[in-house]
Amino acid sequence: MRSALAASLGGFLFGFDTAVISGVEKSIQQLWSLDSFSHGFTVAAALIGTVIGSLIAGLPAERFGRKRMLQAIGLLYLVTSLVTALTNAWLPFVFFRMLGGIGVGASSVVGPMYISEIAPAHNRGRLVAMFQFNIVSGILIAFISNYLLSDLGADAWRWMLGVQAFPSLLFLVLAFFLPESPRWLAAHGKEDEARVVLQRVGEPEPDTALAQIRESMVETTHEPLFSAKYAKPIFLAMSLAVFNQVSGINAIMYYAPRIFEMSGLSKSGALLQAISIGVTNMIFTLLAIQVIDRFGRRTLLLIGSIGMVAFLGLVSGVFFAGTSGGYLVMVCLIGFIAFFAFSQGAVIWVFISEIFPNRVRSAGQTLGSSTHWVMAALISWTFPIIAESSDQGGAWAFAFFSTMMLVQFFFAWKVLPETKGQSLEGIQKTLGIH
Repeated sequence: MRSALAASLGGFLFGFDTAVISGVEKSIQQLWSLDSFSHGFTVAAALIGTVIGSLIAGLPAERFGRKRMLQAIGLLYLVTSLVTALTNAWLPFVFFRMLGGIGVGASSVVGPMYISEIAPAHNRGRLVAMFQFNIVSGILIAFISNYLLSDLGADAWRWMLGVQAFPSLLFLVLAFFLPESPRWLAAHGKEDEARVVLQRVGEPEPDTALAQIRESMVETTHEPLFSAKYAKPIFLAMSLAVFNQVSGINAIMYYAPRIFEMSGLSKSGALLQAISIGVTNMIFTLLAIQVIDRFGRRTLLLIGSIGMVAFLGLVSGVFFAGTSGGYLVMVCLIGFIAFFAFSQGAVIWVFISEIFPNRVRSAGQTLGSSTHWVMAALISWTFPIIAESSDQGGAWAFAFFSTMMLVQFFFAWKVLPETKGQSLEGIQKTLGIH
């Protein structure tokens, strides 16, 4: 579906912005003589922005529509990529990285929400997962771009950040040609327009779908999220978001070259091996997209948890042993990325966008995304501090990540419901929400 694919380009920018800092962080640390605390804060600045963006995006998306918010996000990506590449001072750099993070956080709320609301039930998982595929595509392109631009001298980091302006401009232009969400239109009394959009996006029975949407909004379209009847989806969304980040995924994405250097690889080798992480991420995300509507969200999480426990544990063991295990660490991190992409990476945005009823979906998506980004900021800020705190700091960090994935396995096995193949309105009935 062209509309879903165009909207998911926001995920590409999300991924690029997330990973590009991995090639920049050591250069800006040296440029501005940052200590470990200030360095961690600089890297985490974008993630702090994502927390803000994910918290504030729901309200304007509900008031002005998903389409207008996607346009605003595209503009934010464009401006911040240019300014961070051109600035000569630390404070403006941090400030505009944070603004760019606001765009990422808002994109993580509005993008999956828009796609889930516009996609037919039978392929909703695949289409929302395209947002995640574009995230990992952006990560891969950022790693490749960093490697190719690394020999441009002292200002290479500026080029690494500045190239994001090109896809940002493309996304901004495409956002003006998207249809509005039919569920947003119906909620705002524009049912005729909603019916037209449902027909346009391939809904097989648009009148039936519109009737279900209408029924799901009977109680009120402005109901508070934090009430007893929404306790279950709140718990599920927040838990899944926390597990996503305590896997260590953003620590690895932000600090991949540094982790490889810690394991004994050269700087150029570390940048090159970071590309292998991006390639693996993209391949296994694409595989997950193909099977997520067939196997289900819960099954992917169970499979992924087992693999992540094993590979994170192996990385921890190498660092505890204190040997130079550069290529073993590389293989283990690639294995971890494969299982993460096949499970958590593909599932999180699909699941969170599905489990909240129409009347509180915007607030629910905001809650899930903001929880994800609070944890991402916390992990990314503290990882270099912990890793540099002692000779075995990295070992303890990866041991923690491995343990958390073991807990996630039991969470997915005993607690998480399956949502594949159900309409958004049907899922709320499965969760006991009336």
